Parts: sequence; C-alpha cells; structure tokens
Amino acid sequence: MKIGIAGYGNLGRGVEAAVTNAKDMELVGIFTRRDPASVKPATDTPVYGFAALNGMEDEIDVLVLCGGSATDLPVQTPEFAARFNVVDSFDTHANIPQHFANVDAAAKAAGTVGIISCGWDPGLFSLARLYFSAVMPEGVDYTFWGRGVSQGHSDAIRRIPGVADARQYTVPVPEALARVRAGENPELTTRDKHTRECYVVAEEGADLAAIEQAIVTMPNYFSDYDTTVTFISQEELDAEHKGLPHGGSVIRSGRTGLASEFADTLEFSLDLDSNPFFTGSVLAAIARAAFRMSEEGKAGAFTILDIAPAQLSPLSKDELLAHIV
Repeated sequence: MKIGIAGYGNLGRGVEAAVTNAKDMELVGIFTRRDPASVKPATDTPVYGFAALNGMEDEIDVLVLCGGSATDLPVQTPEFAARFNVVDSFDTHANIPQHFANVDAAAKAAGTVGIISCGWDPGLFSLARLYFSAVMPEGVDYTFWGRGVSQGHSDAIRRIPGVADARQYTVPVPEALARVRAGENPELTTRDKHTRECYVVAEEGADLAAIEQAIVTMPNYFSDYDTTVTFISQEELDAEHKGLPHGGSVIRSGRTGLASEFADTLEFSLDLDSNPFFTGSVLAAIARAAFRMSEEGKAGAFTILDIAPAQLSPLSKDELLAHIV
C-alpha cells in the first residue's frame, strides 16, 4: 500500500521510520509547507510541497497527517479527506466530536476513509478504556500520563518573554497511583493526580522570578497543578533533557460477581523512549486499516474503536490464529 506523509516534524519522522520498516507499505512522498529543498528526510523518500498533492489521488492509498491539533488538523483533515484516505492523531479530547463530524461529512461526500485521533491517547488508551469498561461495567476509570515530556506545555513555556528553551515533564503523583492500584477508588482532583516539572533556560538578564510566576499561574497549563520550575543552562538541557520520552497507564478498578464480591484491577501501561516515534508506529498501523477499510468500500470518519483489531496487523488470518489468538 502506498503511503504519503503530510508534515515532517518529530511525528512525521516517526511515521517515516514505521512505514519504511513495514514490508507491506511503500512511502511514496513526504509533503511539507516548508521549502522542500530545506527538508532532509532520514530516508531517500522524495520531498514535495503541499501543492504537489494535487493530482496524486491515484498514487497515494493513505495520507498520514502529522500536523498539530491546535490549528493544523482541524483544517487539514477534512480538506484532505475530500480527496484521500487519511489518518490523523488529533488529540484535543473536548473537540473530538466536532472534528469527527467535519471529517465524516467530507469523507462520505468523497467516498474516502478518514480515521481520526489515533495515537496512544486518544488511541490505544481509548481501546483500553473501552475494553475494560465493557468487561467490568461496575468500576471507575483512571488515566495517568508520564513521567514524560509534554511537547505542548514545553512550547507554552518557550513563548514566555525571557525564556530561551524549556522542557516540561508531566509526572504522576506516586501516592495517587498507589491508591488506585490498591483498588481504593479514590476521588482525585487534577492536582491530586499529576505534578509538573519545568526545566527552563533563561535568556541572559531575564527576570527569573517573573518567568517562574508566569509559568505557575498559566491557566489551562500549570495553575491547576503543583508545579516546580528549575533554571538550568542550555548545555544541561541539551545533555539531560534532549529526548522525548512519555507513557502512562489506564487503570480500571471495580468489582465482579453476583453480589459484587470480587475486587479486580485492570491496567494497560506504556513506557516510551520516544513519544513521536511510537505514535508514528501507531499511525502506520492505522493506515493499514484505513487502506483495507477503503478496499471494502467503507467511507466516512472512524476512530480506533471502529476498527476490527485484525485490520491493524500485517499478519494473515492463519498467522493470527496460530500466533496471536
């Protein structure tokens, strides 16, 4: 199946690696809003401007969209779904219903498949929440993220005047995690579940107190959390915080039995050395499913919850029966 990548940042590089390693996929092109000559892919894949997608509808089976959820994907996914089968990792949870509706209208009109919100959360964690709640209806869900780098929160810090560079880690509160795993079903606030650690490189002469105050009071990002700010040099940041690790857990604690006499805890966890490269691997598997669903004549918007698990795998049915089931 022929795959195109739209957008070549960290996530685009992750998709490039996953598609290159997949024996049933061919990467036909990387498409960028930048000057194509300025983009140096890790493989020998040709790089084009977005305008080159015009007329390539028959040459690309699935276009994987690697833009951001804030401003890119709300526009790009419906726009490209009108011409291609598409996959995205839109992760603004509150806006998923509207994004789904927009993509669904475009894809149904065009007869294409648009699979949205496919990373690890939303994505694999969504599956875990569904499976757990389906098999254990009497229970409570908890989702913990980290310890890992939040790229969006790191970017928010870098936009503060006087900040040269920054990394922000989301960290689960160990006591809260332990109580959930023990089956206590605690009521937890946002502040109870996670803390935020900020490592900041300040510009020379910057007001450190003002920067720290701007961070810890920033609404929607840090004000609802216990946040620590540590100022370090650029050399320390590059040496100790250059990676993009992440991960987390979905935990459901509940009860089974006629009289709810049995206490059960279900958990699905990820520990990722590279968030974008793992997410790129998820998107590549979803692209395989999008191609197969299109071949079956399906059209419209879908999420990972709508995909039969076997559609994600390169293995044949006989191989799945022998080695996976």
